[in-house]
Amino acid sequence: MKNDIIEVMEACVDGRLDEIELAFEDNAAVCVMLASGGYPLSYEKGFPIEGLEAFEGKEDYYCFHSGTAFRDGKIVTNGGRVLGITAKGDDLKKARSKAYEAVQWVSFEKQYMRHDIGRAIDECDSIG
Repeated sequence: MKNDIIEVMEACVDGRLDEIELAFEDNAAVCVMLASGGYPLSYEKGFPIEGLEAFEGKEDYYCFHSGTAFRDGKIVTNGGRVLGITAKGDDLKKARSKAYEAVQWVSFEKQYMRHDIGRAIDECDSIG
């Protein structure tokens, strides 16, 4: 979405969403969650997260914090679903490829992720 998300949320709360002209980008995005090993049952917390600086200055690549905390000057794991590594691309195939590229930039002890997110994208040429 190209709109300012705060403006859109305020319009929703105020019951005036019909006054906002929503605009969307003509592309796709894919998010791969990095989780703590053992999630969702039991997992340890407090592992330092390395490599987050790799996202600085990169267009179309995003790292959304979910289960993180700031302790002793470092960003550490603090939940089961730790980071949402997201990438945009011209289509879903490119976005998926870029998201899986970006998950290689960060690491933490006992890191886990699914490798099948969007697998159907690669199997279907008509998805865009």
